[in-house]
Amino acid sequence: MPADPTIKRAVAFIDGQNLYRKAKTAFGYHYPNYDVHALATAVCAARGWQLNQVRFYTGIPDATDNQFWNHFWTNKFAQMGRQNVYVFWRLLRYGNESISLSDGSQTTVLVGREKGVDVRLALDIVRLAHRQEYDVALVFSQDQDLSEVADEIRLISREQDRWLKMACAFPVSPVEPKTRGINGTDWIKINRAAYDACLDPRDYRPKPKTK
Repeated sequence: MPADPTIKRAVAFIDGQNLYRKAKTAFGYHYPNYDVHALATAVCAARGWQLNQVRFYTGIPDATDNQFWNHFWTNKFAQMGRQNVYVFWRLLRYGNESISLSDGSQTTVLVGREKGVDVRLALDIVRLAHRQEYDVALVFSQDQDLSEVADEIRLISREQDRWLKMACAFPVSPVEPKTRGINGTDWIKINRAAYDACLDPRDYRPKPKTK
C-alpha cells in the first residue's frame, strides 16, 4: 500500500435523495433541509481531509408535474451554485405503481423515479479518480450498487500506485435500523447533533399565497 499523502484531498459526492430519505428515517425531517457544503466540510474537517469539491446529484419533478418541489429545488440549486457546489440533476420520470392499503385492497398511484442519476454519480467517482483529482471519494449514500465502484477505486489505486480510498457517510440514530454503509468503503456515521449543526437556515419551500 503506498504511503499516506501528507494532505488528503477529498471530493464529496452526494446522492441528494438517498441522503434525504436516510435523514427522514433517522431524524424525522420531512424535506431536504441539509446544507451539503457545510456537511461535507464538517466531515472532512473532523478527519483532517482537505475538501476540494462538493458534487450533488438528484432527480427533480418538472414544474408541470409538481410546481411546489420544482420551485424548491430550483431555488436550492441557486444557493448551491453560490457555494460552488457542482449540481447534476435530471427530471423524474413517472409511472403507475400498485400499492396495498391497510384494508387489504390495492390502488394505483403515480410515482416519480430517478433515471440516470446514480449512473452519473458512479461514473464521476471513477472518472475523477483516473484524473487523480482526489485521494478520498467521500460519498453520502448507502446505495450498495456503489460497492462495485469501491472495487474499481481499489484497482485504480493499484494501477496508479497511490493512496486512494472511498468513504461512505450516512445519518444514524436509535430509530434507524439500517446502519450499514457501502461495502468496501470506510463508514462514517453522522449523528443527530452533527447533522443539525449543518442545517440550511434557508427554507426554499414556496410560501402559500394570501388573499
